[in-house]
Amino acid sequence: MHLSIVGSGYVGLVSGACFAELGNTVTCVDVDETKLEQLKQGQIPIYEPGLEKLVLDNFHDGRLKFTSHLSDCLDESEAVFIAVGTPPQEDGSADLTHVLNVARQIGQLMTSPVVVVDKSTVPVGTGDKVRATIAEELRKRGVDIDFDVVSNPEFLKEGSAIKDFMSPDRIVIGSDNIASRELMRELYAPLYRNHDKMQYMGLRDAEMTKYAANA
Repeated sequence: MHLSIVGSGYVGLVSGACFAELGNTVTCVDVDETKLEQLKQGQIPIYEPGLEKLVLDNFHDGRLKFTSHLSDCLDESEAVFIAVGTPPQEDGSADLTHVLNVARQIGQLMTSPVVVVDKSTVPVGTGDKVRATIAEELRKRGVDIDFDVVSNPEFLKEGSAIKDFMSPDRIVIGSDNIASRELMRELYAPLYRNHDKMQYMGLRDAEMTKYAANA
């Protein structure tokens, strides 16, 4: 499967490297050109046991790529993951600027159907905002292209993130769209051969599940 992951921080880089290790072709998108060049040289901006080798191996094998332009990979991607930061604002609420900027870019650039997967930690209702933002950009362009928004929260712990990804306790998929659920099921299939770990629920329910787990 071809995937785009916007944001090459902790969640995005770990997820991208692990998805590539599972045999997918993954392109990590980031605005930081310096970071991208370092990643191509195997210089990892965060410390996570085993991540450096995972990134280097999959980069050299051509399954993991890096770019600063979403337009380089969006058209061929079956799913695009949003994994950018949501830093707290002065009042403690999450700043969704980066998330909605990515949604805006997707709406401006997409030319074929795609599943948009929110992996960032976001307040309940963010998926609806992402959907509305993409739809508005498509409306401005005067085009009608199918897309869906899925919540797929991460449950990665620093120091054991790769193990947590590869051997998850559960995989939460927030979507009422059957086709999107099947795509996500196929993507994660290698991780639940012996025991079905998929948990399906509504979009907002999945967002709430992430906050409940954090609490």
